[in-house]
Amino acid sequence: MPLIVDDVLSCAAGASPSHPAVTLGEEAVTFGELRRSANRFANALSGLGVARGDRVCWWSDLALAGVSLYFGLNRLGAAFAPLNPAYGDEELAPILAYLRPRLLVSDVGHAERAAALAASLGARVAVLGGTGGRLPGADLTALVAAASAADPGLRPPAEEDVATIFLTSGSTGLPKGVMVSQRASWLRTHAGASAHTVSGGGGEVVMFPLFHMAGWNFAGMAWSAHHTAHLVHRAEADELLGAVNRFGAETLYCIPAVWRRVLGAPRVDTPSLRWALTGTSQVSTDLLHQLKERFPTARTTVNYGSTETARAVALPDGDLFTRPGSVGRPIPGVRAQVADDGELLLRTDRVMAGYFDLPEETARALDGGWYHTGDLAEQDEDGYLYVVGRKKEVIRTGGESVAPVEVEAALTGFPALAEVAVVGLPDERWGEIVCAVVVMEAGAPAPEVAALRAHIGERLAAYKHPRRVEVVDRLPRTSATGQVQRSLLARRLGG
Repeated sequence: MPLIVDDVLSCAAGASPSHPAVTLGEEAVTFGELRRSANRFANALSGLGVARGDRVCWWSDLALAGVSLYFGLNRLGAAFAPLNPAYGDEELAPILAYLRPRLLVSDVGHAERAAALAASLGARVAVLGGTGGRLPGADLTALVAAASAADPGLRPPAEEDVATIFLTSGSTGLPKGVMVSQRASWLRTHAGASAHTVSGGGGEVVMFPLFHMAGWNFAGMAWSAHHTAHLVHRAEADELLGAVNRFGAETLYCIPAVWRRVLGAPRVDTPSLRWALTGTSQVSTDLLHQLKERFPTARTTVNYGSTETARAVALPDGDLFTRPGSVGRPIPGVRAQVADDGELLLRTDRVMAGYFDLPEETARALDGGWYHTGDLAEQDEDGYLYVVGRKKEVIRTGGESVAPVEVEAALTGFPALAEVAVVGLPDERWGEIVCAVVVMEAGAPAPEVAALRAHIGERLAAYKHPRRVEVVDRLPRTSATGQVQRSLLARRLGG
């Protein structure tokens, strides 16, 4: 049996057709309904010319239709490329030019902007949510409703075919499309890859949005166990804990910043919760103690990974306080080593197939058969890993990647700003935060963070905006080329 994405749904639908597969607020879809909906999407998309090997982008606020779109595309062997709905037009235009999708699927709220952006690329636009002929592009909702729910009868995709392309920022500011194969997608959702033991029928509350790899990863782990993935519109305490109690969910994963929101909210009992998971390269012992106090019946693991590898290293519940600061040891199916220069390298069958259309970047990242994480690490005599810094300049904040040059370009033109360098600084909540290091013109006051964020406005998604500003007399530069030494700045400020 080939290891492909469709197998996750077909097995769950065959064994538990009436069990809820996914919820969002008041909406719920069973595995059987999702199976039929995926078939309808596959047949409708095929009618729009989508075929094996094509790329289809999804630009939309969170909606259950996106799950059907995902499985429908995987039935066709086409690659699903979700886009952040918060992208501004200036951000998205080069992304679409890079990915060259056969089809751009949007919701009603993004439809007119999607049509304008796709027009110059020769890509078609399809809209989910019903257009009634009022909006540009094909009415995908109507086409799906009219399509057959029968199996499209196509040759299934091969294990090496690309199932998804997730975007992550590169050091130049241009996006990198992380290609995850059908086989790697399947492996990421099954035994050994999960952050916990999936048990009981209450399911898992998914904090992450569906433009993020982790959203699909955690949902997929629930689906592979024939359990429900509960999505939320906002990663806020009321929605997350409300979903846990409403559905009797057993698992909730939050990055440290979101757990701080939950812990700062009025106390709510969650008797069903068995797993309170977290992870980034830095998780404070203080936060772990607070999780234990607030959720005494839940076990916690600290997880480390990336879009390129998914979860790869974990610190189990029993080691939380005996190995403070550690991200743990490699999980089953993953090998790790620390290179001579201190960089953490990982090897796993769950690794990405490469970066779309970037052979040189791919060769560097997968040099020697190991994924080069860009994180600097130390390993103790028992094999426990500790992430101590970043080799690359790309900033990892709240599970997202930010290219410094992109933020620097957006800050150009700020009043009295002479020079700027953007660096990532360690942060307990976010892993790293975006810090703008500025040189102001003579006599000009130091800018407020809010003023810098307002200057950027909607040109960049909010997670790319600075959360801290530092004023310096000059930026350190290399003597040979005059390049800004961001790593040196980060060490000085982070220390």
